Amino acid sequence: MINAAQSSSINETILIVDDDPSLLRLLGIRLSAAGYDVLPAKNAKEALGLLKSSQPQLVISDLKMDGMDGMALFEKIRQQQPNLPVIIMTAHGTIPDAINATKQGVFSFLTKPFQSQELLDTVEQAIRLQPQNEIGQQQADENLWREKIISRSAVMSTLLQQAKQVAKSDFSLLIQSESGTGKELLAKAIHLASHRHKKPFIAINCAAIPEQLLESELFGHRKGAFTGAEKNHVGLFEAANGGTLFLDEIGDMPMNFQVKLLRALQEKEVRPLGSTVAVKVDVRIIAATHQNLQKAIINKSFREDLYYRLNVVELELPPLSDRREDIPLLAQHFLSKCKDKSGHLINGFSKEAMELLISAPWPGNIRQLENVIEQSVALSSEPLISEALIRNALRDKTSQLPSFQEARDHFERDYLAKLLDITAGNVSQAARIAQRNRTEFYKLLNKHHLQAESFREEKKEDDE
Repeated sequence: MINAAQSSSINETILIVDDDPSLLRLLGIRLSAAGYDVLPAKNAKEALGLLKSSQPQLVISDLKMDGMDGMALFEKIRQQQPNLPVIIMTAHGTIPDAINATKQGVFSFLTKPFQSQELLDTVEQAIRLQPQNEIGQQQADENLWREKIISRSAVMSTLLQQAKQVAKSDFSLLIQSESGTGKELLAKAIHLASHRHKKPFIAINCAAIPEQLLESELFGHRKGAFTGAEKNHVGLFEAANGGTLFLDEIGDMPMNFQVKLLRALQEKEVRPLGSTVAVKVDVRIIAATHQNLQKAIINKSFREDLYYRLNVVELELPPLSDRREDIPLLAQHFLSKCKDKSGHLINGFSKEAMELLISAPWPGNIRQLENVIEQSVALSSEPLISEALIRNALRDKTSQLPSFQEARDHFERDYLAKLLDITAGNVSQAARIAQRNRTEFYKLLNKHHLQAESFREEKKEDDE
C-alpha cells in the first residue's frame, strides 16, 4: 500500500503528543520511516505551542496525560484549526471514552498496543481526506468555497472535484438529487468557486410560486402592468446580473412558462411585464430538481429543448444513505448548532445512538437528520443523547407533516378525482366547476396521471 506521504512530493507533517518518552520516540521512528515529517510534543501545552509555529496536517495524541488530557487538547485544536484531523490513542480500559471522542469530531482512535500497519493505514486515511494537506494554508483558503459542505466521504469528494471544475466555466448546470440532500448548498458553493463569486447569488423555488406570479418574479414588471403593480419591480434575472441564478425544483415549472424561460436563456435578455423594451442580462443558471426530467419529457410535462439548454453539465448529489461515513460529522455539526438551546450540557451521542443514526434509512436525507438531532436535543436530559431518543425521533418521522408541495399535490389530485367522479368523466363540465379552461384542465389531469375515461367506465358499471 502506498501511503499519502510517499505519493506526494511534499511530506506531510504530523504532530504526535504523548507524555511517555519511549512511546513518543517509537511513534516518531515509525512515522518517519513511512516518509512523514514528525513533530514530537511531550505534553498538550507544548503541542499547542508547536501548532502556532508550524502547520501540521495531522495530530496524534494520547488520551490520558498529566495536566491537559487528549480530549481537552482536541477542543483547543478545534477552536484554532477546526479542519485539522486528530487521532486519539487509548488503552483498553478507556475504549468507551475513545468511542465517545469519535462522536465529538475526533477523526479516529487507536487502541494500544496497535500494529504499525494499523497506525499507517489510519494516518493515510486522515491525511487523504484533508483537502489542504499538500499545499498548506494556501490550499485551505482555496477550499473556503465549500466550507459549509460537511463531508469526508469518497463519493462527495469526487462530486466536489467535479463541481469545482465546472465552476470555472459559465455553462448551465443541472443538479439532480432527492429532496433534502442540500442542492442549494452545493449551488452556492459552485457560485463561490466561480469568477462570479463577488456578484449576487439568488435562489428561487419554482414550485413555491404560483404560475401567474412566476413571470413577474423572474422578469420583473413595470408600474401599471397589472392590477396591484403600483411601482416598478426588478426581476430576479436583473437582480442576479453578473452572478448566479439558482432555479430550484425546475421540474415543477409550468409548461407555459418554460417557453418564456427558454427564450430568455437563448437571447440572454428579459422583458419585464408591461414593458416594450428588453433588458440584457448576464447570468449563470444553475437548476436543480428531484424529478426525473427525461421521464417528464416523455410525459409532456417538461420541454426537451429547455432540458438540453439547462443540462449542459449534470451533477448528481448522492442521498445520505450513499454517504454514511458523513453521518457522524453531520450529526455533530447539527448538535453543535442547537445544543446551546437545550439549557444543559450535551457532549455527544452514545455508541448505540450513533450506530442507529449510521444505519437508519434516511428517506428525508440531511434535512431529516437535522430534524432528528434537533428533536433529540430538545428531549435529552443527559450529557449523551441516547439510542431511545434517536429511535423515537426516527419513528415519529412517519407522522411528520408533509411538505407544502406534497400537500398541494395531494389536494390537487383528490380534488380533480372528485370532480371527475361527480361529472362521470365529463371534462368540459369538470373544468367549468373548477373555473379553468379545458386545455389547462387537461394539463392538470396529465400532471396527476388521471384518465377521464376511467371515471366514465366506473359510472357505467355503477349504473348497471
